[in-house]
Amino acid sequence: MFVIIGAVVLLVAGFFLWRYFNSYESTDDAQIDGHLNPLSARVGGHIEKLLVEDNQYVQAGQPVAQIDPRDFQVLVDRAKADYDNAVAAAQAAGVNIPITSASTSSQLVSANAEVQAAQASLVAARQQFDGANAQLAQAEANNVKAQNDLARYKQLISKQEISQQQYDHAYAEAQAGTAAADAARAAAAAAQQQIRAAESRVVQAQADQRSARTGPAQVKAIRARAQAAEAAVEEKKAALDQAQLNLQYTKVVAPVNGFVTSRTAEVGQNVQPGQELMRIINLDGIWVTANFKETQLRDMKGGQLVTIHVDMTGKDYKGHLQSIAGASGAVTSLLPPENATGNFVKVVQRIPVKITFDPGETREHVLRPGMSVVPKVWIR
Repeated sequence: MFVIIGAVVLLVAGFFLWRYFNSYESTDDAQIDGHLNPLSARVGGHIEKLLVEDNQYVQAGQPVAQIDPRDFQVLVDRAKADYDNAVAAAQAAGVNIPITSASTSSQLVSANAEVQAAQASLVAARQQFDGANAQLAQAEANNVKAQNDLARYKQLISKQEISQQQYDHAYAEAQAGTAAADAARAAAAAAQQQIRAAESRVVQAQADQRSARTGPAQVKAIRARAQAAEAAVEEKKAALDQAQLNLQYTKVVAPVNGFVTSRTAEVGQNVQPGQELMRIINLDGIWVTANFKETQLRDMKGGQLVTIHVDMTGKDYKGHLQSIAGASGAVTSLLPPENATGNFVKVVQRIPVKITFDPGETREHVLRPGMSVVPKVWIR
C-alpha cells in the first residue's frame, strides 16, 4: 500500500517538475548591455578645467569640462560688429527706396511736361515763321511796286511832267519799301532761328524724358541692392549665431545621465573637434543580451515574462523579452563561417535575444554593463 502511495507521489512530483522545467528557457550565456556614450569636443582649443573624475555620476546637461573660451569670445565680438554694420547698411539702403521712387516719379512727370511745352513752342515758332514769310512776301511786293513807281517818276520828273513834291513822295515810298522788306527779311530769319532753338529744346526735353523713364529701373536696382543688403544681414546673423554656438561649445556638458569612464582628457591638453574626451555609461537604459541556442527559440516571442538572476547581487529582476535578433552571432561576427567547405560540421547556433528590465528595476544603478546574468524566459 505504501509502495503504491509512494509511487503516486513520485509520479505527481515528477509531473510537476517536468512541467516546471518545460515552462521556461534559460541560458548562462548572457550579460548586461548598455549604451557607452562617447563625449567629444565640438570645438578645438586648450582644456582649461576638468570638472569630473572617472566613475563619477553626472546628470544630462552637467558641465564636465571647460575649453578656453577667450578666442571664441573674440570671434563673437567680431561677428557682432559685422552684423551691426550689415544692419546699418541695410537700413540705409531701405531708406533710399522711397526717396528714389518719389524723385524719379516727379522727374518723369516734369520731363513729360517739358516735352509737351517744347513741342508747343516749336509749333508756335513754326507758325511765327510762316507769318514772317508772309509778311516778307508782302513787303517785297510793296518794295517792287515802290521801286517801279520811283523809276517812272524819275522819267516824269526829268520831263517836268510832275512836281518835285510828287517825286519826293515816290522816293520816300521806295526807301520805305526797301526798309520794310529788309525788316521783314530779318524777322523771317529771326523766326527761323526760333524754330531751330525750339527744335533743340524739344530734343533736350526728349533726352530728359528718356533719362527720366529709367527711374523705375533705378528704383529696381536700388531695391535689389537693398535686398542684397538684407541678405548680407542674414549672412552676418548666421555667422554671429555660429560664433555664439562655438562659444557655448567651449563648455562641454554631459549628454545623458550616467557614470564617467575612460576619461582621457587632461587640463592643458589641446583638443581637436571630434576628439573623444571621455565616455558616459547610461545606466537608465541597460538591457540583457542573452545568446540562446536555436533549439530554445521554438516557443519564444516578444512580450514574454523574464526573470533575470544577476550573479553579482544574487537577486532576481523582472523583465520582458523585447526582440530576437535577425541573425546568429556567428553570421554577424568579424569572420563569419563558410559552410560551403568540404569539412562542414553541424554546430548548434546561438541567436542573440534582447531582454529589457521592467520600469523601476534598475533605479538603484547597481547593475553595470558586462555583468553576467542568467535569464529565464517563461514560455508557458
